[in-house]
Amino acid sequence: MRLGVLTGGGDCPGLNPAIRGVVMRALDYHDEVIGFREGWAGIIKGDAIPLTLEDVEEIIGKGGTILGSSRTNPYKKDKETGKDRVAEVIATFKKFELDALIGIGGDDTLGVASKLYSQEGLPCVGVPKTMDNDLYCTDFTFGFDTSVTLAVDAVERLRDTAKSHRRAMVLEVMGRHAGWVALYTAIAGGADWVLLPEQNDRIEKELEDMLAHLQEIRKRGKRYAIVVVSEGVELPKKTETEEELDEFGHMLLKERGIADAVANYIKDNTGWDTRTAVIGHMQRGGPPTLFDRMLGTRVGAKAVDLVHEKKFGQMAALVGNEIVGVDLKEAVGKQKLVTEDWIKFAKIFFK
Repeated sequence: MRLGVLTGGGDCPGLNPAIRGVVMRALDYHDEVIGFREGWAGIIKGDAIPLTLEDVEEIIGKGGTILGSSRTNPYKKDKETGKDRVAEVIATFKKFELDALIGIGGDDTLGVASKLYSQEGLPCVGVPKTMDNDLYCTDFTFGFDTSVTLAVDAVERLRDTAKSHRRAMVLEVMGRHAGWVALYTAIAGGADWVLLPEQNDRIEKELEDMLAHLQEIRKRGKRYAIVVVSEGVELPKKTETEEELDEFGHMLLKERGIADAVANYIKDNTGWDTRTAVIGHMQRGGPPTLFDRMLGTRVGAKAVDLVHEKKFGQMAALVGNEIVGVDLKEAVGKQKLVTEDWIKFAKIFFK
């Protein structure tokens, strides 16, 4: 068979192990693998390269993606030409005589793969990745473990300087709609508070509780504090400037400054000297952790099995400790958000 593979959306550690998993498993079936550059943009343009054993055998420890990525959405017409880009995807499919396409990505990338299968009849399977860990139907996605490991290291470093200067430090981490990165960072890093997008509907109460807690730890003699905040948190009465949107309609959160806003709020209401740190895209880079190397490898290999089992419209997912096929349409149907039980659990450790 001839298989196409692409990586779309935001990059994260584990993409290269997943690509490697696809190629290695395909070799067992004597398949040919074609890699499309820069996500859906590559298959629209027909920009492709063959992927061989020599191309992938040494990439398991490399961050990023050797195929490149983009946030191109084929279901939006080209802004300049007005062309139907789905038609171009179909044309590329025929030109390269693909038997199946493996899309590696998050909700947006896999949403396109799901539509191409259900609406256009193209044989597609999905491999889930997102450092936000917010994709439904899978327990974890690769990229998450590496990003949180880096964020926890940042907390440890901030603690040293916070203790030295008796400051409250606010660390901003990625997480547009789901706060899994912030939650795990706060718990594993021993932070004093966390603010999540899931709390936006009651953010004023959460801010009040945060201030009360910070005041309490000062009273008992703690001379510093660490607060972790997700980039998707929205403070009350905050005037939002007009923001640029990507092709999937998501606001680009590159200059919102939520860490500074939270730090100023703490300083204004407690008098505590505050500083901020935003690790941003550093969370997307670097070598994947052991967990992400293994998970990326496993779901990449499973995707090839799904193709040969003709289980199109499915996604390779981690359920418990098994990699299984799940319905792709269901997986992209809603986001996996932090639950109230998790939020209550985190607060056990804010003493």
